[in-house]
Amino acid sequence: MNNRKFDFLLEQELKAELEQVGSKLEFKAGDMIVEPNKYIKVIPLLLRGSIKVIRETSEGNELILYYIKSGQSCAVSLSTSLMNKLSNIKAIAEEKVELIAVPASISVKWYENYPSWRMFVLRTMDNRYEEIISALDSVAFKKVDERLVEYLKAKSEAVQSDTLNITHQEIANELSTSREVISRLLKQLEQKGILKLFRNKVEILSLM
Repeated sequence: MNNRKFDFLLEQELKAELEQVGSKLEFKAGDMIVEPNKYIKVIPLLLRGSIKVIRETSEGNELILYYIKSGQSCAVSLSTSLMNKLSNIKAIAEEKVELIAVPASISVKWYENYPSWRMFVLRTMDNRYEEIISALDSVAFKKVDERLVEYLKAKSEAVQSDTLNITHQEIANELSTSREVISRLLKQLEQKGILKLFRNKVEILSLM
């Protein structure tokens, strides 16, 4: 198994255990990797692709908290497994994903026994905390047009492509607004030469 993305896990014993207990899994775009209101059974260590982590309200509204990229893991999965709590997020593959799945119970033991794993967990939580605060600030203080531009930038960076295969309704759902509003704003961006619209696809030309 190619674990080179996680060579910063320094202890030889830890590397050997990762090789032994980690299972390589693949998901296609749109697959649910972590479900809400369930216990986390495995910790994803991403080798390839990107995953979006979403918080869903009881009313069905969604808010993207952050993206997981190659060489990273899910902060919420790490924290809820350590606390033995139910997941309050869902994680969905943005594109074809390859990852190493580590049993959550093993991750808890690693946190106690291996300093480099403990530092990886704490650094992941710290980085994601900043992104979650930024997401909340965006909803609370920014206009929808500003949030849309930020959303397109983040999604483009996550999939490393200027072509986004997504519908106006999907964007509206993830920004907790209406399809009509998103369609109008996308059309304005197209008229400014910032992007080009196709059926179920957005091609980014120039985003500052």
